[in-house]
Amino acid sequence: MTFYLYSMDGKTEFPPVDQALLEPAGLLAFGGDLSVKTLINAYSHGIFPWFSEQEPILWWATNPRMVLFPEKLHVSRRFSRDLKKNSHQVFFNRDFEEVMEQCSKTRKDGLGTWIIPAMKKAYLELHEQGFAHCLEIDIEGELAGGIYGVELEGVFFGESMFSSKVNGSKYALFELCKYLKNNDIPILDCQAHSSHLESMGAELISIEAFKKYLPAYKKAQGI
Repeated sequence: MTFYLYSMDGKTEFPPVDQALLEPAGLLAFGGDLSVKTLINAYSHGIFPWFSEQEPILWWATNPRMVLFPEKLHVSRRFSRDLKKNSHQVFFNRDFEEVMEQCSKTRKDGLGTWIIPAMKKAYLELHEQGFAHCLEIDIEGELAGGIYGVELEGVFFGESMFSSKVNGSKYALFELCKYLKNNDIPILDCQAHSSHLESMGAELISIEAFKKYLPAYKKAQGI
């Protein structure tokens, strides 16, 4: 099968997200750069980069989109008992670079290796300019888990999370949802389906439904 992919080289505007390929699902464009301006433009339109070191920059707009509405976070009975039993501490933006490093470590499932040096550099710059944030969990004085992502005008775009202790990422997601609710941020973008996120209450919605939360869409509608 032959398909044609939009090239971002020399361009600043992304194609509409509804032009993303069905296979590979969500692939929209390639090329361009990872500058702060490009990344903010991409996220504002519901587009994110995901590629390996051997590939050009690949841009995605998955449809349907995996999202988590903070008030719908599912806390199992077992995890609820853990929350009561374990005393944990929450830190925001304590060490963004370390959270990315932990997330980038190769895991048994093979995930995480896409956080290559170019991505680390780009998101560290996003963090330094106030767009990317991290949350860390300490249990008994030791780093247990964390999560990082991009926050733009009412949307938190989750990028990756890690656990260095049992349930570390669950603690991070639980505390992130508390933060989102307290700051009137109605949606956490999880990008693509995973059974773990689904077990925590995440769900799939259409790209059309997701677009209504995006800064670019709201700006175009005068909202």
